[in-house]
Amino acid sequence: MSQGPRSGLAAVSSALLAMSRHLEVRDVLKTIVASARELLDAQYAALGVPDDHGGFAQFVVDGVSDAQWKAIGPLPRQHGILAAMLQEANVERLADVRKDPRFEGWPSAHPDMSDFLGLPIRDGDEVIGALFLANKNCPKPQGSCGFTAEDEELLSILAQHAAIALTNARLYERSRELTIAEERSRLAHELHDAVSQKLFSLRLTAQAAAALIDRDPGRAKGELHQVAALAAEAADELRAAVVELRPAALDEDGLVATLRTQIQVLDRAHTARVTFAGRGVKALPSAQEEAVLRVAQEALHNALRHSGAEHVDVTLDRRGSGAVLRVTDDGSGFDPKAIRRAGRHLGLVSMRDRTSGVGGTLTVESAPGKGTTIEMEVPGG
Repeated sequence: MSQGPRSGLAAVSSALLAMSRHLEVRDVLKTIVASARELLDAQYAALGVPDDHGGFAQFVVDGVSDAQWKAIGPLPRQHGILAAMLQEANVERLADVRKDPRFEGWPSAHPDMSDFLGLPIRDGDEVIGALFLANKNCPKPQGSCGFTAEDEELLSILAQHAAIALTNARLYERSRELTIAEERSRLAHELHDAVSQKLFSLRLTAQAAAALIDRDPGRAKGELHQVAALAAEAADELRAAVVELRPAALDEDGLVATLRTQIQVLDRAHTARVTFAGRGVKALPSAQEEAVLRVAQEALHNALRHSGAEHVDVTLDRRGSGAVLRVTDDGSGFDPKAIRRAGRHLGLVSMRDRTSGVGGTLTVESAPGKGTTIEMEVPGG
């Protein structure tokens, strides 16, 4: 990707403009890494964005071929020098990374690296990534680092602008996700209204057929044909709703990532604090994953729209080969004994149906003024 070293303000300006042109997070990360490697004339460059579980949500490299990257294996964990940069927010400039006491080795297919320059990418007090370079393309006297203090200063400037570009890209993606969520909600309401109208017409037509069955069987037969036609139309619209609103992100990102993304969007869109934690959950069959997502969405909708909650906590934990979803809020709560009224109002019937449809169980704990906890357990494959 890189074409050799560049120097001067023109090169820096070119790199910063390239970062600002992209709106997708992945594209921004790739541009940052390629710009850093080219500006500092290094053999390798990488940027890791940490997750909340000791690994990396994203990890982008430059200078490593696709075949090499595939051979290296899974994304690295937060350990050694990488962990130090993320946790201590310190710059690291080393003559030989392999001799540092924090070095913990790398996979057999990993390229060999010696001199090293790395620093955290910060957004205010938050460390949102770690950017590092290895193997400066220059003569290096024995025991010295090819990267200079000037390189360190240049990379620091690049990292400051990288933080802005990365933050802007994240805000763009979250804004787009919120727009998509709003559009899907609008479409769902429109489809619901259309199907409700069809069912209302079907009910009236059926009543008319029942009234005519004795005194005018011919007309009654015609009304019954109309009932069949209306039922078919309602079924078609429901089928369209299922297809249109199927969460495509599940197939692309998986259940945990999809839940985390949607909850981050909700946290920014509402005054209530909405949090998520996913612990040790393995991939579930597609029907189970969709059911968990739908129940979570319904429970979150209730908590944010109806309960007046200030905090909503969502957890997804592994249990055996399956998973347990919990959505807990500190809102107004309700009396679970009034199940008919509450069930219709809060979508509990729909949640129970979705849960039982995949062989799971749903429990609801609530009391007036005491908040609500909805727990869904589903089996694995």
